[in-house]
Amino acid sequence: MGAAMRQEVGAEERRRLRAGDRRELIARMIQTDGTVVVEELARSLEVTPSTIRRDLALLTEQGAIARTYGGAMSAGHTAEPTLGQRSGLAVAEKDRIGRWAAARIGPGDTVILDAGTTTGRLAHHLRARVDLTVITCGLTALRELAEADGIELITLAGTLRHVSQGFVGPLAELTLSRLTADKVFLGADGLDARLGICEASLQQTSLKEMMADRGKEVYVLADSSKLGQSPFTAWAPLDRPWTLVTDSGATDDQLGPFRALPDTEVITV
Repeated sequence: MGAAMRQEVGAEERRRLRAGDRRELIARMIQTDGTVVVEELARSLEVTPSTIRRDLALLTEQGAIARTYGGAMSAGHTAEPTLGQRSGLAVAEKDRIGRWAAARIGPGDTVILDAGTTTGRLAHHLRARVDLTVITCGLTALRELAEADGIELITLAGTLRHVSQGFVGPLAELTLSRLTADKVFLGADGLDARLGICEASLQQTSLKEMMADRGKEVYVLADSSKLGQSPFTAWAPLDRPWTLVTDSGATDDQLGPFRALPDTEVITV
């Protein structure tokens, strides 16, 4: 929260804010500061993160703001956050999701790990494992597993997207076309029950679709800030059975559309 807004609203006034006033204040803060983070807003306004997420969802529906990883930005701002910026958001939630996913991987499995911060946490929890084959397009997973002698590591090297630290493009897809996996773990910039996985580029969505097709089981690892969000315009539809793995902070309103899908399992950790 910007210094001006912190001075404008004292502790007693924050406690007395009505929902409409709180949302108006949040919109002004975003206009002033450019971006806000859910956890920061919750602490500053003395409400729960779930309350802030509902406020941001309503403001997004009204076109006043645009949702981002773990927060929001002005509606006219469309810049994709870097991997470094994302790595500091929902840290505990991503780690729990990554740990849960690692426990689903058994000896002898071949798995595909997407690029991203949550799949990076999954890779972190695999470092001591043996008798695994990991296929990945993400530099975060590669760094985590580079010295894991018990894991055969296969890279989908193609064109590096610097902002997301992941390889995409025809060379990555060519390598993937020669491979299959027991389990596939995908990340998401946003996730919509009807449209699928939202990403910043068609190259990313194309690779994700292909990853899903190459695996027997498909998991989408997405913390609750990404559910129901569409920050960009490229989509990877999920037209096969899959499992959503998210954090326990997800609300019933967020989870309902996914639970209603046929052949989709929803896991909260």
